[in-house]
Amino acid sequence: MMSVLILTLVFLCHSSVDAETTKTTFIVHMDKSSVPGSFDDHLQWYDSSLKSVSQTTNRLYTYSNVIHGYSALLTGEEARLLEERPGVLLVQEDKKYEIHTTRSPEFLGILSSDESFPESGTASDVIIGVLDTGAWPESSSYDDKEVGPVPPGWKGACEASRTFSSSSCNRKLIGARFFSQGYEAAYGPVDETKESRSPRDDDGHGTHTSTTAAGSAVAGASLYGYAAGTARGMAKHARVAAYKVCWLGGCLSSDILMAMDKAIEDGVHILSLSLGGSVSDYFQDSVAIGAFAAASKGILVSCSAGNGGPRPGSLSNVAPWITTVGAGTVDRQFPSYITLGNGKKLTGESLYRGKPLPVSSLVPLVYAGNISQASNGNLCIEGGLIPEKAKGKIILCDRGLNPRAQKGLAVREAGGIGMILANTEAFGEELVADAHFIPSAAVGLAPGNEIKKYVFSDANPTATVAPGGTQLGVQPSPVLAAFSSRGPNSITPEILKPDMIAPGVNILAGWSGKAGPTGLAEDTRHVDYNIASGTSMSCPHVSGLAALVKGAHPEWSPAAIKSALMTTAYSRYKNGERIKDTATGEPSTPFGHGAGHVNPLSALDPGLVYDATTSDYMDFLCAIGYSSRMIKLVAKREYRCKADVKYSVADLNYPSFAVPLETASGPRGGGGSAPTVVEYTRTLTNVGDPATYKVSVSQETDSVKIQVQPGVLSFSAPNEKKAYTVTFAATSMPSGTNSFAHLEWSDGKHTVGSPIVFSWT
Repeated sequence: MMSVLILTLVFLCHSSVDAETTKTTFIVHMDKSSVPGSFDDHLQWYDSSLKSVSQTTNRLYTYSNVIHGYSALLTGEEARLLEERPGVLLVQEDKKYEIHTTRSPEFLGILSSDESFPESGTASDVIIGVLDTGAWPESSSYDDKEVGPVPPGWKGACEASRTFSSSSCNRKLIGARFFSQGYEAAYGPVDETKESRSPRDDDGHGTHTSTTAAGSAVAGASLYGYAAGTARGMAKHARVAAYKVCWLGGCLSSDILMAMDKAIEDGVHILSLSLGGSVSDYFQDSVAIGAFAAASKGILVSCSAGNGGPRPGSLSNVAPWITTVGAGTVDRQFPSYITLGNGKKLTGESLYRGKPLPVSSLVPLVYAGNISQASNGNLCIEGGLIPEKAKGKIILCDRGLNPRAQKGLAVREAGGIGMILANTEAFGEELVADAHFIPSAAVGLAPGNEIKKYVFSDANPTATVAPGGTQLGVQPSPVLAAFSSRGPNSITPEILKPDMIAPGVNILAGWSGKAGPTGLAEDTRHVDYNIASGTSMSCPHVSGLAALVKGAHPEWSPAAIKSALMTTAYSRYKNGERIKDTATGEPSTPFGHGAGHVNPLSALDPGLVYDATTSDYMDFLCAIGYSSRMIKLVAKREYRCKADVKYSVADLNYPSFAVPLETASGPRGGGGSAPTVVEYTRTLTNVGDPATYKVSVSQETDSVKIQVQPGVLSFSAPNEKKAYTVTFAATSMPSGTNSFAHLEWSDGKHTVGSPIVFSWT
């Protein structure tokens, strides 16, 4: 099974052994406006183009909404020949993507403010399409007792197969489809002894994400008693449509595109994709292309930022028309208590529930690196520990490389009876709970180093580990997860990503009845609910919250909904201190948390929004130098950048500011440097009552002078628009450094905030 707790993002091209003779899947983008008059329709033209280079027309999918074109099995030579044909815009090889609760609704203020949210009526008409590993329809989180008839605009289907019947859907899980043709072309037929060739979720990841977004309220949910309470999704009355695109070997872009194509046709309002890959240009990124098509139909697309943090520039899904979500913690932990032989007591974290170690006596403690026959033995790799030296002992393992729970299996296999899992510098003090197979405790870098110091200095080190249950009210919270991917945006540095963070650590939600809680193949335990971590978990939080905003304001565009979530997000605790970063223990920056942590109640009434249309995004593509052909690949229509217009990324009406700066040497009175001066324009739309807003700016550095004109905006009517300009004048700063500021418009009731990032190059 795929491990949903690791959720590393890898973006690999499926390469053939011999590209000249072996057929692999290619996605063929066609210029539909170039259909010759000799063809009755564009489908005939597609077939003709394919037949012109291949004797066997192995067409997999035909796309209508996300792109104009199809996917087909071709050799490398056939693909090259096809790209030379008239009307063919691009032929690209299929690519692989990977998949990246009881407390979070309360933590976000949803439970205490239920009456403020549109939990019936229009909210119940909102449909969230989830592209993932499918759905486990027997989950109680898909119960439909609290929702009415299926919304009349729904055009989707419940695809039946041997393991999934048409009656598996209901008024909550209103649709379920699966897409495997691209995957099977790459890896062969789905092995139905290992996974279902149907919408059924054998992995758990898809059920977890969809029930996080819109699961029904289920009392008494927990994982082995941990996190006990009422589990519910963010938008508990919204509907779920499951699109299975991810399989044991990953998620293929040809399948993802077809699922997005169908979801648009089916009538979803929100698309949630907890998957991603390495960043590529927008015109070559299938998710970005599909998201553009969705946005042009009024569908908000929410995607996970990735789990490549704390490495800078580790983001995926960075297109400005995508809502990109990073991960933070909630105020809940699952402590596991460690007692060392020197009397020192430390606290870690674990979800182990089984036979405990004896609490009245300590047992020998040994460092894995000292009892291993492998070069990386400190990591507790399977088969790497020497049984004679591990038997009956607690093993101290280092985090990294293999799954955390798998390390416990390696310890158990070698005869160890307990494990302490220590973070290395890459993970800092971040703690992620796992349903371990033996008594275990995961600890941060500092306590891990303290335990190592004891082990290396004592002739006969001993310890014990005891579980501690569920602890609430943990502060500070939220903190930015160390694994959450960080900016800057490697494709367009002028667009700040991620957009925001949401709960993504130790989240309880529905699970597959076929997979164990660790997701490992060796895990034969079965649970109804599981606790998982990753930006895969934070993404559906925002998908569900976007559904709530959509339910309250059905006329709002995807850009307006994203703006409402971003400008009302918070980046400081109530005491005024900035949100912490688990990786460093220091305050996080907008490269990690974007606009901040979501604040759902405020997002329903943001006062003002930064709206944008697909035409604005096409002007943005002109600004980054895209040709007409590249724009057509993204937008599926002709759009020529005007030669007499000076396009600027700074003019995209985005709710945040990312400002790359250079300082140019020049005579300046005393031989100083001439400042770089750049202007960003923005337009605010009034979505509240008539009001007058005043601007304020706070900043970390005096090396940039910020001027906002005008400094006051008065709105007298709903939907009235007012523009303003921000001028940034920068003097010298060391190359490669960053600084941050914050801009706010306030009328005394609403605060419309925007983060500002300065990067000196």
